[in-house]
Amino acid sequence: MSVLEITNLHATVDAPEGTKEILKGVDLTIRGGETHAIMGPNGSGKSTLAYALAGHPKYQITEGSVTLDGEDVLEMSVDERARAGVFLAMQYPVEVPGVTVSNFLRTAKTAVDGEAPSLRTWVKDVKGAMDDLRMDPVFAERNVNEGFSGGEKKRHEILQMQLLKPSIAILDETDSGLDVDALRIVSEGVNRAKENTEVGIMLITHYTRILNYVKPDFVHVFVNGRIAEQGGPELAERLENEGYDRFLAAAN
Repeated sequence: MSVLEITNLHATVDAPEGTKEILKGVDLTIRGGETHAIMGPNGSGKSTLAYALAGHPKYQITEGSVTLDGEDVLEMSVDERARAGVFLAMQYPVEVPGVTVSNFLRTAKTAVDGEAPSLRTWVKDVKGAMDDLRMDPVFAERNVNEGFSGGEKKRHEILQMQLLKPSIAILDETDSGLDVDALRIVSEGVNRAKENTEVGIMLITHYTRILNYVKPDFVHVFVNGRIAEQGGPELAERLENEGYDRFLAAAN
């Protein structure tokens, strides 16, 4: 069972007004099979944390450490992090013209595992995962995210998660832009992946509605680049009722 350990993580980004510190000392441990909900207002640094863990070059780590099963994640390139088991479902997935979903998925699986999957088994696995996510078979022959609706993009992200079987999955606002039916289907996909592989999940969200479907073991309130409070599912209920005002007041 994998363990992602984040210790005193600081990160900056270059902005028009100069270098700006976004992460200001994040401590968080995620173990396989656990679901951690990261909740907070806009601009608190939640997405920065996700992209910094994935290795986005825009964000510079200035202090702290990140390890996965004892290995230094920050010393790994982006592709090495993926092979080690770190997966990021992006809030705004990018279009990849000229690359079909089927080719993308098989290439990604080959890169992560170090060998191509058996074609017969792979076709069966892809079909089964697409059926689970209520995706039309013709979806596999479309170009990656090109002309996809918001719901299709998010289903495609979860399809990748189910097939690549990461150790740690970072889901950056996977619920944004989804209607009720799409939210339920995507959430079922997350739960299915967790049941089948014991993946550890970092679920970044503003709202509690996805937590009605994907039950968190831990809830962390993220404000001003750090975790301001943490607790169990009951903390999400408090946030739903009270909002983030008291945390924002304490941070200022």
